[in-house]
Amino acid sequence: MMLDFDDYQSAASKTAIYPDAGRGSSLALAYTSLGLAGEAGEVANKVKKVLRDGMPMSELRDILAKELGDVMWYVARLASEAGISLTEVIEQNVAKLADRQSRGVLGEPRVELGRGGQ
Repeated sequence: MMLDFDDYQSAASKTAIYPDAGRGSSLALAYTSLGLAGEAGEVANKVKKVLRDGMPMSELRDILAKELGDVMWYVARLASEAGISLTEVIEQNVAKLADRQSRGVLGEPRVELGRGGQ
C-alpha cells in the first residue's frame, strides 16, 4: 500500500488516543510535542548504541524503520493539532532548503566524526 503524506496524516488520526486529541488545544500540542521528542530520543539512543557496540546494517535498518515510524506518527499528529498538512510541511521545507543551497548556506560538515577522543 502506497500512501502520500496527507493520506498518512489522515490514517494516523484514526489511532490518536490522547488527552484532547484532535482539538488543537495546548494540551494536545504539548502531548504530541513531548511524544515527538521522546521518540526522536529513542532514535538517537539506538544510533548511539550502534556507534558504541556495532550492529549489522540489516538489523539497524529494521530497528530504525520501526522507530522512525513512531517519529512520523507524532509529526503527523502534531501537524494535525496545529492545523497544518504534511504536504505543506514538506513543501515549505524543500523551498527553505533550496533557498539555503542557492545562498551557499548549505556546505560540507566542519567536524569529522570518528572513534576516540580528539
